[in-house]
Amino acid sequence: MTTTATRPRTLDLLRVALRLDAVVTGANGAAYLAAAPLLTGLLGVPSGVLRGLGAFLLAYAAGVWLVAARPAISAGATEVVVGANLLWAAGSVAAVTTDRFDLTTAGAVWVLLQAAVVAGFAALQLTALRRR
Repeated sequence: MTTTATRPRTLDLLRVALRLDAVVTGANGAAYLAAAPLLTGLLGVPSGVLRGLGAFLLAYAAGVWLVAARPAISAGATEVVVGANLLWAAGSVAAVTTDRFDLTTAGAVWVLLQAAVVAGFAALQLTALRRR
């Protein structure tokens, strides 16, 4: 049973988790767009791919921010965000394990770290959603 005393805090946790996801994702996307030529050598991902990922991440971040900005956060929209985050995390691990790119050691570490952070966002969002 959700009481009025705990409900605002739970909604705040969900809103904060979504906004944090949007900010981190947007910053990552902006970095990929702005620094793609520099990051190519460091990570081992072609600059064109980084630019494409950057544009996608900026659009995704805007969508996540909009989900968080609604007066009443949609459970369905939050579930889509959680699912997308889990797919991103799984895809990141797959990119490393299948040698999709010629990742450097730093690139492989970065991709796996990013997967862990995104999976963490998904877990936090799902936990906050279930507590509503």
